Amino acid sequence: ARTPDNAVAHFGLASAAAQLGDAATARAELERAIALAPKRATYHRALAELARFVAGDPRLTALETLARDARSLPDDEKVELHFALAKAYDDITRYDDAFAHLEKGNSLRRASIAHDESIAAQFFAEVKAAFPVDRPRADAEPSAVPIFVVGMPRSGTTLVEQILASDPCVLGAGELPHIQDLIAEGFAERDYPNGFAPSAAAHFGRDYLRRLGKLPRGTRHVIDKFPGNFQHIGLIRLALPNAKIIHVRRDPMDTCFSCYSKLFLNGLNYAYDLGELGRYYRLYDSLMAHWRDVLPDGAMLEVQYETLVNDFENQVRRIVDFCGLAWSERFLAFHKNDRAVRTHSQTQVRQPLFTSAIGRWRNYEKHLTPLRDALAQT
Repeated sequence: ARTPDNAVAHFGLASAAAQLGDAATARAELERAIALAPKRATYHRALAELARFVAGDPRLTALETLARDARSLPDDEKVELHFALAKAYDDITRYDDAFAHLEKGNSLRRASIAHDESIAAQFFAEVKAAFPVDRPRADAEPSAVPIFVVGMPRSGTTLVEQILASDPCVLGAGELPHIQDLIAEGFAERDYPNGFAPSAAAHFGRDYLRRLGKLPRGTRHVIDKFPGNFQHIGLIRLALPNAKIIHVRRDPMDTCFSCYSKLFLNGLNYAYDLGELGRYYRLYDSLMAHWRDVLPDGAMLEVQYETLVNDFENQVRRIVDFCGLAWSERFLAFHKNDRAVRTHSQTQVRQPLFTSAIGRWRNYEKHLTPLRDALAQT
């Protein structure tokens, strides 16, 4: 209100409105931000993510105009521009043009970050060694409040959270950092997972609950939808043995290509090179196979994304039963849930169920040989 020509403020308002599902306000605020700062590719990409492009779309004209002057942009804005153009060309089925921009955007982003894939490989091996069996403890935190939804990014975790959070007694808290923060602060021993002492688990569970803070009245469960918690299922089982764990899986090619098509500004440093992405997926898949071998029956629910969207009510009932919730038709109308959503899926989960994301990678099949080769390695 004090500075109506502040493009950053309009962008902030747009981001908040998008999280709350108010697409009209988000679009109006982004258009205002772009009018004030027409060379900020960040604003153009945010607008590109709000709605599908159509032939003759003025948003695409604006992107192409900006692209002609791309040399004047800093590298991080070039990355934003390439991802925005890729989204636009994908929407109007110009797939070769879309992939050309995806490749440029991912390459620029990869050049700006440090990533050593051997570190993840070593860490996953150490986790397997630290949790060779499921070891319940009598002194563990008994709370059944947390529900952990885990898996690879872009696998359908936000959809599962949105479904469950349609129950008013379930708080969809989004991607909470608590597990990672507690580990970083030494609550799971200083050199976790090496030298992990099971006796630390009870304190870990209680500290996790404290970080959830005061919950709204009537809340029985809190969903922690941080996908990367799949790495710490052994620790979660020791610290919070009554917590529910839901693992969401999706076709590897669709999962990985969807990661490659999105710009993640925090983490996911493995997602900007097709070969690295495929090899990381194999590490994730191997660790999940370990958890399946280790955990007792019923400790974790596996949800296949493709099965969920093709057999929706039966699969939703399966998820609801696993979490011990009372059935309601609200679960099937998940897109009417007006809670805040802060992930790349914030637009999709406001829509009725769709199946168009299944097999999307096939539009780019001729470009994805490095990914297929990496996934096929043994």
